[in-house]
Amino acid sequence: MKANRLHSTSRPKRSLSAICLNSCRKLLAQLDAIKQSLIWDYEPLVHGQEAVLHSALNEAEALAWQTPFPHLFYPALAEEKAISVRQWAARQEWIRERLSWTRAFAA
Repeated sequence: MKANRLHSTSRPKRSLSAICLNSCRKLLAQLDAIKQSLIWDYEPLVHGQEAVLHSALNEAEALAWQTPFPHLFYPALAEEKAISVRQWAARQEWIRERLSWTRAFAA
């Protein structure tokens, strides 16, 4: 009788596949939230190189999925890639400014 009472008050059982699917959806949502946060933070800093930033974040995600724990590796990989894109974009901007200054001086 005691077992019946405990069983009747417990939550309905979900299938293992439903639990796994729900877990995967949560994981994907968390990774997407991290990606959107990094895009929000770094897009203003890459000076017209947004496509490069998006590609770098996609590459970081692909690398993270090759590990046993993508949710642990992705934030660090994505941040590292975003910083690299920001540095590359700043260097490109510096080169463009330098070239325009050289052209102006030569004229």
